[in-house]
Amino acid sequence: MHQNVAHAFQTRICWMGYTHKIEVDVFGTLVHFEPDEERNYRAILLDPTAESSTEIKPGLLQAIATYLEEQIKSK
Repeated sequence: MHQNVAHAFQTRICWMGYTHKIEVDVFGTLVHFEPDEERNYRAILLDPTAESSTEIKPGLLQAIATYLEEQIKSK
């Protein structure tokens, strides 16, 4: 949920040794979420200059990161 709108995005987990990234397709733009030292997720836009990346609001990225953190930490 972001601004009272439910969103659903395609995701994929990319394993890299002992760590991982979660790739999320947000309105046609691939965004990687990777855990930091405190196991919180940070967003990395693969192509920040892409026209579709301007549609992505920072609040939406934060909402996705918060959701991922809740899902991972609840396990």
